[in-house]
Amino acid sequence: MKTWHEIRRFPPAVRLLLVNQLGVNTGFYLLIPYLATHLTENLGMSAAVVGVVLGVRNLSQQGLFVIGGSASDRLGARGVIIAGCALRTVGFALFALGDHLAVLLAASVLSGFAGALFNPAVRAYLAQEAEERRAEAFALFNVFATTGALIGPLLGSALLLVDFRASALTAAGIFAVLTVAQALVLPARRVEPSGGGVLADWREVLGNRAFLAFALAMAGLFTLESQLYLLLPDGARRATGWDGAAGLVLLVGALAHLMFQLRLTRALKRRGDQGRWVAAGLGLMALAFLPPALVTTASGGPDGAADAALRVLPVLAGALLLHLGVMVAQPFVMDMVPAFGRPGLTGTHFGIFYVVSGVAAAVGNALVGWAMDTGRHGAAAWLPWACCALAGLASALGVVRLHRLGSLPAPPAPAAPAPAPAPARGRTPA
Repeated sequence: MKTWHEIRRFPPAVRLLLVNQLGVNTGFYLLIPYLATHLTENLGMSAAVVGVVLGVRNLSQQGLFVIGGSASDRLGARGVIIAGCALRTVGFALFALGDHLAVLLAASVLSGFAGALFNPAVRAYLAQEAEERRAEAFALFNVFATTGALIGPLLGSALLLVDFRASALTAAGIFAVLTVAQALVLPARRVEPSGGGVLADWREVLGNRAFLAFALAMAGLFTLESQLYLLLPDGARRATGWDGAAGLVLLVGALAHLMFQLRLTRALKRRGDQGRWVAAGLGLMALAFLPPALVTTASGGPDGAADAALRVLPVLAGALLLHLGVMVAQPFVMDMVPAFGRPGLTGTHFGIFYVVSGVAAAVGNALVGWAMDTGRHGAAAWLPWACCALAGLASALGVVRLHRLGSLPAPPAPAAPAPAPAPARGRTPA
């Protein structure tokens, strides 16, 4: 109940953006996880072609975040958010309607570029609207995003019983509804002139060495968070011999976010500076990969249902630790990103942050994938878990180093209480 009460304390624009993120993740995850299967099994495409289609989508999004961030600073976040959702609607509809490679590539480019537009713009708008309550706003943002990431695959699995086309059209419909809602509800905000060109804005942000070092340190956060969809589900399946066990990893996270995210963020915000909690969250994420390694590296499968239930517990404990680490670190990371620069470049900071940390995380994910393959073929099943633990530890130590050097922005000072009115002359104040 406290979470819903806190939501109501934010202005309508923030509340819409929270619901928007629920819809964005629901629509994304009901389609994208099943796209590769559709391309191979339904359309008969080779693995190489599937890799090109998926790679084009990732490149269109990761490589163009800075475009969306700069556009939100110069044109206003509202219009960029609406344009991004409209493009995602068209892109997902093309996945449903097109069977030829050219159409699928166009769908990939449009859906990827759409994410590059609205992702930094949404965060910039949220940061500006929430003001000194940014950490709480991004904590709630996490709650809605995680819930959408749980609902999406469940809804996608049900729609696939019809066919992939139904899943893609439903995803497109969700983004169409979000586009209309944003156009009707999101208020336009006055855009302050930057005083220079786009390249000057980029040079200003890229010239901030502390910000770039922080973005690189966050590669561990994004690399380890993505293991909620790769390594941990694979570990749950191997520990139990049951494909459905992968869904338990997301269920644990959704419940944890709903119950603890907001109160955890508020409690930590009162008990110290943000840099310390970001480092602590990354440390928790590193530790999360140790319990699953105890059971997923054991030889042989489970001996019956009771043994499978016992073997999945360390994997779920690891998933819970990983979610807790994200819950501790991520709201403060999102709060700190715009604090590295002036308010007029909030979108540009988010855009460049996601490009730098996203590219570094892509390298990290490739290393984890290599470790998974190497571990299976070389009887070293512990290797990917060790790599993830070391990646989290390296990121935590990087943040600690930046904190000790004083390179991280200070938390915003609490608003000063308004002065009491002077008592009327000749009267004693009550």
